[in-house]
Amino acid sequence: MTGITVTTRAHAARPIRLTQARVARSEWIKLRSLRSTRWTMAAFVVVTAGTGMLLCGTALSRLNEGKHVGTSTAALSLYGAYLAPITIGVLGVLLATGEYSSGMIRATLSAVPRRLAVLWAKAGVFAAIALVASEITLIVTFLAGQALLAHTHAGASFADHGVARAVLGTGLYTTTVGLFGIALGFVIRNTAGAISTMFGVMLMLPVLANVLPAEWAGHIARYLPSNAGQAIMAVQPLPDTLAPWTGLALFAGYTALVIAAAAICLKRRDA
Repeated sequence: MTGITVTTRAHAARPIRLTQARVARSEWIKLRSLRSTRWTMAAFVVVTAGTGMLLCGTALSRLNEGKHVGTSTAALSLYGAYLAPITIGVLGVLLATGEYSSGMIRATLSAVPRRLAVLWAKAGVFAAIALVASEITLIVTFLAGQALLAHTHAGASFADHGVARAVLGTGLYTTTVGLFGIALGFVIRNTAGAISTMFGVMLMLPVLANVLPAEWAGHIARYLPSNAGQAIMAVQPLPDTLAPWTGLALFAGYTALVIAAAAICLKRRDA
């Protein structure tokens, strides 16, 4: 009887081993329990699908009137992803800054002394969810939009050149936008500041580039983060943009640099 008691106490006193998988599980619990996650992800789905279907409907009306549609009908289904910084990018920011604004970051870092494990877990869990949600939304929107245009013989299919790459690559782009937002959140640690920075980098820089002299704008604009990443969305690559995979790789490189900055800040700063 005594032996059983000693064994039970020894087992109870054994510390729980902290692993990356357990940290990721805790981040998954936090992510799914936040109302902001549900609302922002719903906004992403509605905006992305709604914009694509609206533009396909407009194209259908023009085609029925005998007018020309100025762009690929496949690309029309993907236009909602241009607004990704406003939806999935903001969600990425909130996942990082929300803990700082509520003070929960102190409890998180006390429970996980290896601080970088928190960053990797948060980014990994978010990337998995964002990628699945993005790909499903874009594929369904593409299929629905092209079905709407099918009887006009202007619809596209996945078998067409560049279509599968554009649709699936756009999902990778939107996921990377969200990771960019998480990294900015850890660097700036303020919701308004991080969202403003994201809007400035992703939405305002391309506009400001247009006011530069033409000989400068043509060389600079294609290398800006949003323009580089959005090159993957073009079914037929445009002459003034980077090649699709090259552009996405460059945007991923920008994001990796900001994540590296976030890792340095997380290790060196106080909670």
